[in-house]
Amino acid sequence: MEKSFSFSSYHFSAASQKQRDKDLESSSSIRGGPQWKSAGGEEELAAFFHDHDTILQVSEEVDGFLETSATTPPLLHVPDCVHRLTKILDSMVYRYNTGKSKLGKDAEDDDLFLAVVDRISKISAILSTFPCDPSVLDKTTFSLEKAMSFLEKHLCTILQDPKSSTTTTTPTSSNHGSFRSGSGSESKPKPPKKSSSFGSLTQVHDAALCSPFDLVNLSDPPIIPTLSSHQDQDQDTSFPAFSPEKVSLMNKIATSMIAAGYQTECCVAFASFRRIAFKTALQEFGYVSVGMEEIHKMQWEMLEGEIATWNNAVRHCITVLFNGEKKLYASVFPNQQSISQNLLSDLARAVIIHFLNFAQGVVLTLLTVEKLFKFLDMYETLRDVVEIAIADGSYLERCRKELAHEIATTKLRIAEATMAMFRDLENSVKGDNDRVPVPNGAIHPLTRYVMNYLEYACEYKDTLEQVLRQCLHDDYHSCRYYSPIRKIELEEDDGTPKNSALAIQLMTIMDLLSLNLEYKAMLYKDFALRSVFLMNNGRYIVQKVKGCKDLHQCMGDNWCRKRQSGLKLHHKDYRTETWSKVLNCLSTDGLQGNTSSVLSPRANKDKKPKQEVKDKFKRFNSTFEDIYKTQSSWVVSDEQLKSELRASIAALVIPAYRSFYGRFKHHLNSSRHVDKYIKYHPEDIEALIEELFDGGTTKRKS
Repeated sequence: MEKSFSFSSYHFSAASQKQRDKDLESSSSIRGGPQWKSAGGEEELAAFFHDHDTILQVSEEVDGFLETSATTPPLLHVPDCVHRLTKILDSMVYRYNTGKSKLGKDAEDDDLFLAVVDRISKISAILSTFPCDPSVLDKTTFSLEKAMSFLEKHLCTILQDPKSSTTTTTPTSSNHGSFRSGSGSESKPKPPKKSSSFGSLTQVHDAALCSPFDLVNLSDPPIIPTLSSHQDQDQDTSFPAFSPEKVSLMNKIATSMIAAGYQTECCVAFASFRRIAFKTALQEFGYVSVGMEEIHKMQWEMLEGEIATWNNAVRHCITVLFNGEKKLYASVFPNQQSISQNLLSDLARAVIIHFLNFAQGVVLTLLTVEKLFKFLDMYETLRDVVEIAIADGSYLERCRKELAHEIATTKLRIAEATMAMFRDLENSVKGDNDRVPVPNGAIHPLTRYVMNYLEYACEYKDTLEQVLRQCLHDDYHSCRYYSPIRKIELEEDDGTPKNSALAIQLMTIMDLLSLNLEYKAMLYKDFALRSVFLMNNGRYIVQKVKGCKDLHQCMGDNWCRKRQSGLKLHHKDYRTETWSKVLNCLSTDGLQGNTSSVLSPRANKDKKPKQEVKDKFKRFNSTFEDIYKTQSSWVVSDEQLKSELRASIAALVIPAYRSFYGRFKHHLNSSRHVDKYIKYHPEDIEALIEELFDGGTTKRKS
C-alpha cells in the first residue's frame, strides 16, 4: 500500500485556469475574433442579440441547417445563421461574464443559453468535416471554448459554496493533495473526549503495597466506547448541502460540457471540489488526518483519542457521506452512469485507502496489552462497515478487488498485533515475580487486573474468536502458541473437545495466573494466611467467571466446579492449620487420669487436677486471643466467603468450648480471680469470631 497517498489525483489550479483564459484571448486574432465585432463594440452586440425572438428565429434556421447536413453531402458555403448564432453565443457569454445576466437566476434564460451552446457544439462537429473556410470553424470553436470556460467557472462557483454563489477560488494542489492541508495556519479541531481505557500492568506492582481496601476498583472494566451519533444526525440531511435548484443547474452544465466534448474538464473540476468538500466535512466531524510520523510520536493517551475519532469518522463516512455523495453524483450525472460511478469510485478509493493507512500506522506502534481493545475497535469497523460497503457498493466496482485486498491486509496486521498483545499478557502474568506480598492476604492486584481484562475482552467475544482463528487456525493442537492445559479444561461439559480458540486462550492465561498465585502464596510465612490468600483470589476468579455470561460460557461448568473444589481444599487446610490448636486446648486428654477425677470429691482436696483445668482455660484464652488479634486484621473481600468461613469456625469451636465450659466452670467458681481463667462465655467467643477477616476495621469491645 502506498503510504505517501495523495487524496486527489486531479490537478485543477487557479494558475491553469487563468492560463486557459489568456490562451483564449490571444487566439482571438488568429481565429478572426475582432472581425466579427460590430462598430459599437461587444456591449452593443450583446444588447442586440439578447432579444429572445431573434435567438429563437436563428436557432430554428440552425436546426434546419443541422438537419439538412445530416442527410445531404457537405456544402461549400456555410449559411449566415451559423455566423449569427456564433455571435449570439458570444453576446450571451459576455453578459454573463460582466454580470448583466446571471446563470441560475432565470430557468428560461438558462435553457435558452444552454440550447445555443448545444447547437454551436453540433455546428463545430459538422464544420470539422466541411471543405469550407477554416476561419469559420475557428470562430465557432473559439466561441464554444469561451462558453465552456464560463460554464466550468460557474460549476466551480456552485461546488465551492453550495449555499451561496461567490467569486470562485479554484483549489490548488496543496489544498487537495491530502486530507491535511499543507498550510500551517489551518487550525486543528480539538480531539473528542476519550472514553476510559484499560490501565497498564505496570500499575499492578505499585498497587500491591496499598491498603487492601484501596484495591477494590483496581483496573475495573473500562467504559465501552459507544459511537456518537449526534454528528450523523446533524449531517445526515445537510451533506451535500446543495439545493434542488443548484443540483439541477449543475446537471445542465455537466450535460452541456460532456455533450460538447469537455468531459475531462467537467470531471476534473467536479472531482477536485468534491474532494475538498469531503475533507472539510470530515474535519467538521472532528477528524483531521494524522501522518505516519505523527502517529509514531504520539503518546498512547492522545493516539487512543485519535483511534476513537477514526472509528467514528469511518462509520460516518461510509454510512452518511458516501450515501449523500452517491445521490449527488447520480443527480448531476443521471444519464452518464459510468462517469458518475467512476468519479465516486475514485473518491471512495482515495478516502478508504487514507483510512487504512492510519490503521496500519497504528499497528506499527509499540504494542502493549492495554491497546488491545482499541485495536479490536478498528478491526470491527473494517469488518462491519468498510468491508460490507465495498462488497455491496456498485460504485466501487472498478477498485473492489484492490480495496478488498488492502482491507484484508490491514485486518491481518491487526489480528497479528492482537496475538502479540495476548502473548505479552501471558508473559507479563508468567513473569510477575514481585516478592512483596499483598497485606493481610487480600486479592492481589494482578488477579483483579487479569480478570477484569478478560471480562472486558469477552465484550469482543465474536471478534476475538475470529481474530484468533485467523492467526491460530482451527486445529489448536498443532498451534505453535498452544500451552498444555489439563485435559478436563479443554473439554466441553459433555466431554467433547473445545473448538473455541478464545476459550483456549483464556484458559491458558487463567492457568498462568493460578500458577503465579501459588507462587505468591509462598511469600506468606503463616501457612493459614497462604490459604486465606488463595481462597480470596480463587473466589474472586470464580465469581468473575460466573458473573460474566460470555466468560462463563468460554470456561465451562467443569472448570468452575474444579476451581470450587480447590477452594474447599484451601478452606480445609486453613481450618486444620489454625483451629486445631484451639481444639487441642479444649481436649480433656491432658487432664490427670480422666474427667471423672476432676469431678470426684477427692479432687476438692487434690489441687493438681484443678490446676490443670486452669491451665487449659489459660491456654485456650491465649491461643484464641493470638488468633483473633492476627486474623481480625486479615481480609476476606467476598462477603459470602467471609460468612462461610465464620460459620465454619463457629461450628468447629463453639460446641467444643461450650461443652468444656459447661463441664469445668463450676469447679473454678471457688477459686480466687476466676475471671483470670474463664475470660469468655461461649457467646463472647461467637461474637469475636464474627469480627474475624474485617481487615482490622472492627474494634474489640473492652
